[in-house]
Amino acid sequence: MTEILRFAQDDARLRIVFLGTPEFAVPTLEALAREHEVALVVAQPDKRAGRGLKLQSPPVAVKARELGLPLAQPGKIRELKPVEADIGIVVAYGKILPATLLQIPKRGFLNVHASILPKYRGAAPIQRAIEHGETETGVTIMRVDEELDHGPILSIARTAIGPDERTPSISSRLSQIGAEEMARALRRDLVETEQDHSKATYAPKIEKEEGEIDWSDAAASIYNKFRAFDPWPGIFRGDLKLIEIAPVTGKGEPGTILSIDDGVTVATGKGAIKLIVVQRSGKSRQRAPEFAHGAGWRVGARLE
Repeated sequence: MTEILRFAQDDARLRIVFLGTPEFAVPTLEALAREHEVALVVAQPDKRAGRGLKLQSPPVAVKARELGLPLAQPGKIRELKPVEADIGIVVAYGKILPATLLQIPKRGFLNVHASILPKYRGAAPIQRAIEHGETETGVTIMRVDEELDHGPILSIARTAIGPDERTPSISSRLSQIGAEEMARALRRDLVETEQDHSKATYAPKIEKEEGEIDWSDAAASIYNKFRAFDPWPGIFRGDLKLIEIAPVTGKGEPGTILSIDDGVTVATGKGAIKLIVVQRSGKSRQRAPEFAHGAGWRVGARLE
C-alpha cells in the first residue's frame, strides 16, 4: 500500500531544524522562515579567509542572524544538542548526518539535492553534470538516510543547461528552484519513491589539479570543463590560466596555434579552442593576442 505523506496539515506551521552552509542553501532557509517556525539553524563554523585571514561566517549563518533565528555552528555535528522539531531540512550542509541526529525530528530529515537522482550523488553534482556535457539537470527533494544521497525521492524539478552556461548561473537557478520545490513539498501530499540504485552515478569533490587541460582532449570536453570549473579551480595549462575561451572549428596537431586574430586559436584532439583572455600565474589578465605577442607565439608553433 502506498503511503501518502502530509507534512503540514490545514496550513499548520511546522517546527523545523535547518542545516545548511553555502549561498546555495540561503533561498530555502528564507522560504521556510516565511511559512514555518525555524527552531534552529545549524551551519558550519566560521573560517578564516581572504588576505587578512579574518574569520568569516558562512552565508547561511549570516542569513540566520539577519532573520533573527537561533543559530548553532558546532565544530562536529555530533556535538549538536537535540532540539524539538517536526522535521529537519538539510541543504548542502557539508557533512553526512549521523543516525542519532536523523532520528531527532518527528518526521525525519528531507534534503534539497542539486541533481536528478540517482545521477550525480555526492559533493559536486552541478559541476560534474556540466563537465560531462549534460543538457538537463534539476533538484531532487529526498528523504535523508544514513547513506550518501541514497534515500527515497519525494519530488523532482528539472531545468535545461544552456550550451554556454557555467556553474554560477546553474547553481543560482537551482538554489531558487530548490527553495520553491521544498516549500511546495511541505504543503502538498507526497509519495516516496525508492531510487533505482543500479543507475546511481557519483559526483566527487572537485580537486584543483583537475583544472589542468590536455590539448589532445576534444574542444567540447575542454569547454565543458571550463564551464564546470568556473570560478574554481578554473582551467589552465601549466602556469597559464585560461580565463575566457570558446570552442571553434579547426584542425591540426593538438596544441598547435592555428591563428592569431581577435583571439588565439589552438588545435585540440577534435576541433579547436579560441583563447580570448588568459593570465600567467602572478600576473594580470590579458587579451590572448596581446599575451601571444609578448610571449613570442607564432602561427604553427606548438604549445606545451
